[in-house]
Amino acid sequence: HGGAKYRATGRGFVVRHEKFAENYRLYSRSHFVKGLELMVLLICYRLYGSAADDGISYALLSFSMWFLVLSWLFAPFLLNPSGFEWQKIVEDWEDWSKWISCRGGIGVPSVKSWESWWEEEQEHLRHTGFIGRLFEIILSIRFFIYQYGIVYHLNMTTSSRQGIRLSIVVYGLSWLVIGAVLIILKIVSMGRMKFSADFQLMFRLLKLLLFIGCIVTIAMLFYFLNLTVGDIFQSILAFMPTGWALLQISQACRTLVKGIGMWGSVKALARGYEYMMGVLLFAPIAILAWFPFVSEFQTRLLFNQAFSRGLQIQRILAGSKKQA
Repeated sequence: HGGAKYRATGRGFVVRHEKFAENYRLYSRSHFVKGLELMVLLICYRLYGSAADDGISYALLSFSMWFLVLSWLFAPFLLNPSGFEWQKIVEDWEDWSKWISCRGGIGVPSVKSWESWWEEEQEHLRHTGFIGRLFEIILSIRFFIYQYGIVYHLNMTTSSRQGIRLSIVVYGLSWLVIGAVLIILKIVSMGRMKFSADFQLMFRLLKLLLFIGCIVTIAMLFYFLNLTVGDIFQSILAFMPTGWALLQISQACRTLVKGIGMWGSVKALARGYEYMMGVLLFAPIAILAWFPFVSEFQTRLLFNQAFSRGLQIQRILAGSKKQA
């Protein structure tokens, strides 16, 4: 793409707790996205791979890759001082929720708004050339190939004798589902702008009709195409990376997407993906924070014994002051 950007990493002995939102901003694109993509591939390898038939073989073949995934996803939080203290966890969640729901705009910094940070993360695409945009699109096509591989293994496809022909039809139907989801997002965003302020009842009726339509569509798929519950989970496993690919392509073709009036839907879809990634990362940390020994183990891991004892005494004194 060309160009460069300074990324401050800090120096020296770090004893200050970094908030979850700050770690998310720093490591989202360089660590978390890649870790989640590799995790999805490992799950698919367990479901469809033929080299590892049992759990022991799978564990022996993939444990190093799972270690890499866990390192990419959780090393920034494991090495963050006081990263498993419950009070810090509550404050981090409130700060992150406020950050991701805040609207951007002129003069709003990226540390205050998710929209401003999202715009900065794709700033390089505004100054790149045709070759750079083309390579972004080509690299995103791998998710579409992955989607077809999942659709090909659905029960509604493998149970038929028509084989590849039916799998291509189902693959086309899956794209119709994706298009329907984008249209629903567009309708909801337009309804929120027109009805949410003055016509709350109309907006809620609109969402109810869309929900009923989705339920009826799923029921028809169960009845006419022999859809199963396992197919639904596999479809989610297929469509989530496909939606991410559509986001990447939309960002590369930003001018065109804005021209057809779909940029608001792209932004809403991107916010949903960021929220899901944040919840997936935050949930294990919050669960571990329930256990006090995890925080003590982290303190002993990061600092020497004298400093760890000082931190424990400081927590006791802080607790006694609050009770007083």
